[in-house]
Amino acid sequence: MGDQCAAARRARGARKAPSQSSAPVPPPSHSARPPARGGGRAGAGRGDARPPGEQAKDINPRDAPSRTDPQGATSASSRAEKGSAPSEPGSGRTGKGASNAGPGRKPVPARKDSARRETGAVPKTKEPPSRGPPAVASYCCTGADSSGGVKSGAVGPPRLRDVLKTLSLGRQDTSEAAELVNQLIRKLVSAIRARESTFSSIDILGTGSYYEHVKISAPNEFDIMFTMPAPRVELEQCDASGAFYYVRLKRNPQGNELDKFLQEDGTLAACKMLFALRNIIKEIVKSMTRTEMKVTVDKKKAGSPAITLRIGNPPMEISVDIILALEIRSQSWPASTQEGLKIEKWLGSKVKQEYKWKPIYLVPKHAKDGRALKEDTWRLSFSHIEKDMIKNHGNTKTCCESKGVKCCRKSCLKLLKHLLDQLKTKDGNRRGLDKFCSYHAKTAFFQACVLWPDDKQWLLTDLESCFQKFLDYFLDCLNNANLPHFFIPTHNLFSRRLIDKASNDFLSKEIKYEINNRFPIFELQN
Repeated sequence: MGDQCAAARRARGARKAPSQSSAPVPPPSHSARPPARGGGRAGAGRGDARPPGEQAKDINPRDAPSRTDPQGATSASSRAEKGSAPSEPGSGRTGKGASNAGPGRKPVPARKDSARRETGAVPKTKEPPSRGPPAVASYCCTGADSSGGVKSGAVGPPRLRDVLKTLSLGRQDTSEAAELVNQLIRKLVSAIRARESTFSSIDILGTGSYYEHVKISAPNEFDIMFTMPAPRVELEQCDASGAFYYVRLKRNPQGNELDKFLQEDGTLAACKMLFALRNIIKEIVKSMTRTEMKVTVDKKKAGSPAITLRIGNPPMEISVDIILALEIRSQSWPASTQEGLKIEKWLGSKVKQEYKWKPIYLVPKHAKDGRALKEDTWRLSFSHIEKDMIKNHGNTKTCCESKGVKCCRKSCLKLLKHLLDQLKTKDGNRRGLDKFCSYHAKTAFFQACVLWPDDKQWLLTDLESCFQKFLDYFLDCLNNANLPHFFIPTHNLFSRRLIDKASNDFLSKEIKYEINNRFPIFELQN
């Protein structure tokens, strides 16, 4: 009887022993994949690139619009939006450009299960259907990985929040910098009004990223308009963009203070006015004693409307750009702006009407005529409205209030500005990156807010997928060389007349590389 039991146990043991050849094959390790581009490039082949001890988190893109390109390929951000966990570049691949969950392929359960056992990830529940706009153009980066396309789930969940923390301005530093700037501006305005009757009515309007509360890294740059009310004027459009104008004064029997700046053809000379203001400021700065504060005036830059002052010594100096601006209240906005400011679905028709009643400003900026610059032209400026839209950016009045739902709109703008700054720092002006500026990021931001107007499409908890969506749109603008001015749609900020194809293509390639490798450029700041 004992022999029979022992024989039965041996038989059962033989049936349970697995075959060596039938064991499941684990997916390739992340360290075995080739770098995304170039040998030895920083950030290539770094896998997750997360700080030690941090675990991968699934993206939860609620309410983000799904987008599919015309050929049926799905964008990087839309693949994340459909509920798939963010993939590691190179994970689960059997060859270059191959994926077990790519477009047109059915996922293999065995490989998914083995991947979950390896990473310890919990299977995701089915996401609710997207509630984005039903018909939105596809802003995705298509193409194979080897050709510079964007990989699925390339934005790492914990990284962007960490980057944003480093971009926050210190309260103490901000307070000290603002106090120095305010002291300087008060002294300048008081002295200018007393010295020159032409500028006796100038006022102050803070513009730019500091006053829009999207300044990053350090409070070391301030943009301030010196506005002055203009008499009744006639605007003559000087090029096809609709952004640049000649200004003529309407007849006034009593005359006015600006007559001294008129050209022979009756146009108001922007160069003469800016030159006069610049000389007054230089005299005031020269008369200031060192005990007050150290202030210097930068040399004039060709075509720039700004008078740049610097407070202190590098590397702790503060830059202050002063821009002369004519305030036009007596007439409606120019015809070139009629198709702009499409904010009805975002901020509402009532807000748009309120903006339309506000004045417009003209700043002395040269229009480009091929390689030459047209002198004495004025450019439309809507800085005051841009500042208000960024401050009150919500589709609902309670967006980002203390008791309201927080959105990530301004966070996405800060991240794009920081990405451009870091790329320009790394590559310098060698590849034409100096042609790109923060105003390009701000314009793309406004256009994205119109494309996705609902606050639920910008939830702070969906920062990663929202930033990917925003980058997709910005890349689409680069690839098509088309970024319309938000107020003047006929003015293309990415036209070949302003930015050459080589510079556009280089920036697009650099951004795609950063997406695919989880933004190694952000680590350079440390």
